[in-house]
Amino acid sequence: MNYPHYSQMVFAQAKKYGNKNAMYYRDDSKASWIGISWNQFASDIKSVAKALFELGIKQQNTLAIFSQNRPESFIVDFAAYALRAVTVPMFATSSKSQVAYMVQDAAISLLFVGDQTQYNIAYEVMQETDTIKQLVVFDSSVNTHGEASTVFYRDFLQKGKQSSANQEVEKLQQEATLDDLATIMYTSGTTGDSKGVMLIHESYNEAMRIHDLRLTTISDKDKSIAFLPISHVFERIWCYYCFSRGVEIYINLNPQDIQRTLKEVRPTLMCSVPRFWEKAYNGILEVVEAYNPIMQGVVTWAIAVGSRYNLDYLREGKTPPLGLKLSYILADKLIFSKVKKTLGVENANFLPTAGAALSDDINIFFRSIGIPIMYGYGLTETSATVACFNYSNYKIGTVGTVMPHLEVKIGDENEILVKGKTVFKGYYNKPELTAAAFTPDGFFKTGDAGFIENNDIILTERIKDLFKTSNGKYIAPQHIETLLVIDKYIDQVAVIGDQRNFVSAIIVPDMLELKKYAKKEEIDYETIDGLLKDKRIIQFITDRISKLQEGMAGFEKIKKFILIANGFTIESGELTNTLKLRRSVILHKYKKAIDRMYNEG
Repeated sequence: MNYPHYSQMVFAQAKKYGNKNAMYYRDDSKASWIGISWNQFASDIKSVAKALFELGIKQQNTLAIFSQNRPESFIVDFAAYALRAVTVPMFATSSKSQVAYMVQDAAISLLFVGDQTQYNIAYEVMQETDTIKQLVVFDSSVNTHGEASTVFYRDFLQKGKQSSANQEVEKLQQEATLDDLATIMYTSGTTGDSKGVMLIHESYNEAMRIHDLRLTTISDKDKSIAFLPISHVFERIWCYYCFSRGVEIYINLNPQDIQRTLKEVRPTLMCSVPRFWEKAYNGILEVVEAYNPIMQGVVTWAIAVGSRYNLDYLREGKTPPLGLKLSYILADKLIFSKVKKTLGVENANFLPTAGAALSDDINIFFRSIGIPIMYGYGLTETSATVACFNYSNYKIGTVGTVMPHLEVKIGDENEILVKGKTVFKGYYNKPELTAAAFTPDGFFKTGDAGFIENNDIILTERIKDLFKTSNGKYIAPQHIETLLVIDKYIDQVAVIGDQRNFVSAIIVPDMLELKKYAKKEEIDYETIDGLLKDKRIIQFITDRISKLQEGMAGFEKIKKFILIANGFTIESGELTNTLKLRRSVILHKYKKAIDRMYNEG
């Protein structure tokens, strides 16, 4: 199959699909979804490309998009590609210092922003640096205070429509090559300064090709929700792939609206991170716990049937016996169909999830009830997917089978090494870090530890997250954290123990669930702090942790913990924009409490 260059891709699709809708956005004032046709998509791209040309954007110049998920973000992306320019996506939650760093590092002169919050940050950065020359605002309700350096997107688009630079833009489109730099994507920076990952157009085209080889059931009859930030490589590459296949994309503006969006759209596809499924899992268990014993027995029976049907037979490519098939139809009618409809995923083709560790128990549960989670693994540096589940013969406990035409091997310290056309070309402005990121034979060093069995990847830990206790035992904190957040009373966990004599943790309980428990057990408290320090609550959480840690080695088990009411957040710097823990920040912030925990007794 021939894959057009991204400078041409939307135009090629417009010729094929015409007035069929390429994407939708929600008009909250009308409580309805508004479609944007392929023809309109292509027309707006051409107009924005001409406006960019008039502004002086040249080939391989950088421009940035600092916004929530919006149709305009995709239009600007492909307009930049039409000019052979380079886009720099920024998370809508980025701080002023993060934006300033990216602006200066990538020499960004033009910045597109979403709402008032992003505009205010961008404007401050523009005033404090001499890099940004122009801001373009997507949301027409933003107060720009009449700044001459700011224009609204609608006016920018209109300027492009009036431009006569058609031939110039078309010439640049024709000159575009697969070696052109397409995007600089800045990593989340869990262990230091953020790095600009350089992805070229060849990597994007190759990602489309290898996904076609793996994902054989996807078609232009599918519809996908853009839920994760499109500044995240996972959602970005996924949406690009959907565009390449003619899949309709429903753009979810605010993450907190996802439950409503799911029920309104009823998608066949949707990317998510494991946290989404952890929350869904705990919500389902809470409902089941409220059932009477008879109904709880029915649920237990149904899940057992689903496990045999979906995992023991269909997963292995076997035909289930008639009795089991009939039992599954009944279980689906009584239980599974209701759960899927409540979540809004009853039409799911498959549901990719990646970005963090997913508990095997949660994976098995959703697969058993017929929700086709497609677990995978990838990095920004690999244009997302390195491995993912197949439709059948996938193995629980792995992150799936290596993608076609990628080379993966295990290096020193069991590090996963990757080589292929989807692998990035280097870190922007960082030649030393780029050199250090590759082996002498050209494999990218992922920083993830694991091993390979029959072409399936089993992850064990981020190498930089591994720590060693003072007793010389290596601990993989993410493994323990993934295990604990299954519990409905535990919202977040940061495992501690580097150069300490035992493993401990800072735990953020689910305060709503904990308050329910306290009320049920008649535990009185005047303040939240008092509740978290109550001996009965400490013992309750201790017992739950002990049960979750059954089967773990003694030196891996959490011996002590601190309960805190306020969760780790992006705003506090404790989480990256992709919701990964910044351990150094957490250790610094809670140093005194951690020291007390280790000094007691």
